[in-house]
Amino acid sequence: MTGIRHCPALLVSAPASGQGKTSVTAALARWHTREGRRVRVFKTGPDFLDPMILERASGAPVHQLDLWMCGEDDVRARLYDAAGEADLILVEGVMGLFDGAPSSADLAQTLGLPVLAVIDGSAMAQTFGALATGLARYREGLVVHGVAANRIGGAYHATLLRDSLPDDLHWLGALPRDAQLSLPERHLGLVAAAELSDLDARLDALADAWAAHASTALPPPVPFSPAVRLPVPPLLQGRRIAIARDAAFCFLYPANLDLLREAGAELAFFSPLAGDPMPQCDAVWLPGGYPELHLDALSNRHDLHAALRAHRDAGKPLLAECGGLLFSLDSLADRDGARAPMAGLLHGDAALQTRLVALGLQEIDLPEGRLRGHTFHFGQARVDAEPLAVARNPNGGHSTEAVYRDQRMTASFVHVYFPSAPDAAVRLFL
Repeated sequence: MTGIRHCPALLVSAPASGQGKTSVTAALARWHTREGRRVRVFKTGPDFLDPMILERASGAPVHQLDLWMCGEDDVRARLYDAAGEADLILVEGVMGLFDGAPSSADLAQTLGLPVLAVIDGSAMAQTFGALATGLARYREGLVVHGVAANRIGGAYHATLLRDSLPDDLHWLGALPRDAQLSLPERHLGLVAAAELSDLDARLDALADAWAAHASTALPPPVPFSPAVRLPVPPLLQGRRIAIARDAAFCFLYPANLDLLREAGAELAFFSPLAGDPMPQCDAVWLPGGYPELHLDALSNRHDLHAALRAHRDAGKPLLAECGGLLFSLDSLADRDGARAPMAGLLHGDAALQTRLVALGLQEIDLPEGRLRGHTFHFGQARVDAEPLAVARNPNGGHSTEAVYRDQRMTASFVHVYFPSAPDAAVRLFL
């Protein structure tokens, strides 16, 4: 184990959701990357969509940091690795700075990360400084390094906001109020990066807009100490895992893929939407995504339905998470009520709702071991089976998901973070 590494770093947070954290983080990442700096970006908490955008902005995979779901050692080890290859580390926060448990502020304080507060300045002037001061003074020991404004009206407005700050809060930049700079959204959050044909143009426009008001100074270096992740058993040597990956099945943590490779597995990706046959394999993973947006294409994949049923009936491992669970049922209806048959791996049906059905961190005890993850979906499912287990929500929330098993098929709305328990995760595919 080597010594401490130093790298400039910021945790980008805000008073609330919707203030522009992702836009500012993406603008910073693309701007610094274009300036020739190596930028590594992370996302606080469980999230798939923001990291896709930020990966394109920075040119490097974006990993999740959550003190509970990932564990502190995993978080510290990933930051330490990044500090060895980056000129700047950015961590996008979640919700408001102090919201949730653990919160973005908890992460920042535990890891010694200075905070960049993003504030929507569209309807204020000098009050901007008061709000920034409140964020900076609210918790003793938390370091708020600077502030950025979003949705400003112009140069004079930016000057008013900048001049309202106390001397110890740095003005780091601003983005204008411009619909052309917005990132499109849908019911689970941002539209997936792969679906935006003009994403790079949007990111360049964000970087150009940021450059007009940006501070050129990097934040001060932060010390990062080494940490040891949980060991990954090499139990998947010689095994091939087929993984659905396209616009319908796009919710994949990079850390999960890395862990399967480290365990020795060969990963074979295929696109159900493109008509790809299921690869020859020892195990299958159907991750989450948006099957409800592709009902006709998925319903017509009778060959894939049959291949998956044969795989299950042969007693081979199959993991179906959230969108993968929806695809595994007998039928699925979209938000408009249009229903189509699905793969029929698990008897039951589901329908997308207009309101969020479940949200929260999850912990599940399976025969393979205890795994952590999260749930976030609009799907209401009726499954004709007794659950193998029911997850727990560590924050006491009402979202507690059932886990179903048929032979070696495991299906649930839970998105599992494999490094939370590498041995248990690997055994799901044995």
